[in-house]
Amino acid sequence: MEKNTILAVVLCTLVMGGFYFMQVRRAQKTPAPVSTQYQSPVMPVADNGFERETPAPVLPREEQFFADPSSGAEKEENAIDPGPQEAEYVTIETGLMIVKLTSAGGDIVSLKLKEHYDKEDNVELILSGANEARAFSLAFGGLEARPETSFFYVNRGGLPEHSVEFYRDFAIPAGGVSSSSAGTFRLTKRYTFKPNDYMFELSISLVSLEGSSSQVFNFNGSAYTLSFGPQLGPKFEKLDNRYEYRNYITYINGKRKNAKVNDLIESRPAWAAISGKYFTFIAIPYLAQYGLSFSEKSEPGISSASRLNIIRPAANNPKDTYYFYLGPKTPEHLAIYNTGSNEFGLKDVNLTEAVGSRGFSFPPLEKLLKWLLLLFYNLVHNYGVAIILLTLLVKILFFPLTKKGSLATLRMQALAPKIKELQEKYKDNKQKQQVEMANFYKQEGYNPLSGCLPMLLQIPIFFAMYSLFNNHFELRGAMFIPGWIPDLSHPEAIVTFPEGFKLPILGWTALRLLPFIYVGSQLLYGKVTQTPGQQSNSQTKMMLYVMPIAFFFILYNMPSGLLIYWIFSNILTLVQQLIINKYFLPKQQVQESKPVIAPVKKKKR
Repeated sequence: MEKNTILAVVLCTLVMGGFYFMQVRRAQKTPAPVSTQYQSPVMPVADNGFERETPAPVLPREEQFFADPSSGAEKEENAIDPGPQEAEYVTIETGLMIVKLTSAGGDIVSLKLKEHYDKEDNVELILSGANEARAFSLAFGGLEARPETSFFYVNRGGLPEHSVEFYRDFAIPAGGVSSSSAGTFRLTKRYTFKPNDYMFELSISLVSLEGSSSQVFNFNGSAYTLSFGPQLGPKFEKLDNRYEYRNYITYINGKRKNAKVNDLIESRPAWAAISGKYFTFIAIPYLAQYGLSFSEKSEPGISSASRLNIIRPAANNPKDTYYFYLGPKTPEHLAIYNTGSNEFGLKDVNLTEAVGSRGFSFPPLEKLLKWLLLLFYNLVHNYGVAIILLTLLVKILFFPLTKKGSLATLRMQALAPKIKELQEKYKDNKQKQQVEMANFYKQEGYNPLSGCLPMLLQIPIFFAMYSLFNNHFELRGAMFIPGWIPDLSHPEAIVTFPEGFKLPILGWTALRLLPFIYVGSQLLYGKVTQTPGQQSNSQTKMMLYVMPIAFFFILYNMPSGLLIYWIFSNILTLVQQLIINKYFLPKQQVQESKPVIAPVKKKKR
């Protein structure tokens, strides 16, 4: 939970608890678009579950990591195939995603989810900067090596549906491997997607070619480095830990751990993940002896990068298989990799640990509230209305506690004059004062904590509600009121300022209505609940008037779903207080005004 939220929660708790204890104390004295660098007019040819685009114009080839012996004026007898001279794009479409790959390095340049949207387009999970994204690039060597960008051949024949293979031959430079003899080898990258799975498989092989001796591929201590980047989608303005964030996670020995950026992780995690607010990237490497490293190395045109590098140890003709998940970060989507009911047959991988929790949370309570929210949504088909109905249900269930707390507070105010009298009378004898106060409370049948405990019991509900409305995946893109609140996971706006303009001092980028409604409901509630004696007290005025205004600025950019909950919670609490004042308070006052008649003792004869 971000600092502003923690501050809001702490202040709220202090305000509620402090207000009550103040009465006791006084009586006793809280992305840029995908680059068109390689693009050419597209002539798709449907085949094997994907489309293959016509070759793009030839581009200047970047310097290769491996020297090409056929590039000189004289070709050696064993010169390798120079490979294609232009790039191709391949598009694979499954039931859940649209993936665009390039033969330049055999990398993925775009992966869009068909069932999830970012404004008018499908959400993009591989963000690019000023240059085209190159996810799953491979570099021969360790972290310092340059990714391979040579043009690969594309193979479609004889492969499973929704699969594609990229391959190219390379020469081994002198001193590039553990053996002193040079030779040639083939690098092959095969992607296998499934019709209805957010996970896909990437197989990588380095095989010495005929006529070359078997080699241990060891380039500066590593065979290769496989990298995901530059950033996990969807698009964002900044990572502010509220609307969007990136966490780095490893799963080691059955426990989830937060990883540090730029540290080389050699503790053999079962998987590693880059986790956003709603989507996640999870890598399940082939080996138990690989190295991992998270990086935030910047790139032109992208505000913040999040990369995962997998360093493959040196090996003899390595043939590796990796599984990668790129999709929604929800227990429902990730749990299938525990049960084996996924298209790769994976079991007990515990990917649900990637969901985790942020800040204070009460998972069982949050799970129950989520179930109720979905129940109401299935009835009304509007998450905004479902939030209001859930808030109403919670307020009804907790009304007995609310009533008890309110009556206890009013009772304390009624007893305040007598308590003050006792304090004055025994001000020089604190021990005697405490005894007399205890006797007085006992005589009146009053517990000083009776007004605070009902309020404290509702705090877990507050935290669970906050976590639910701030992180529930289905609220992403959920509309409440067309034209005003199109997305309950983001703040609404009635006026959006021009791009690049911020309101001086405040830093606002838009004028929002919900925060004003919230502070109005809070001030109205304070006005109704205060007693005549409190109106002249400066401390009470600060808590009832100044604090809501402070919260206005803290909550200004909160997600609209969360503000809707707080606003209607205030309104319903206000209604409950009016009901208590009208129907329950008079009965209590009548009962307290009745004289207590002591039983008449019979005289003994």
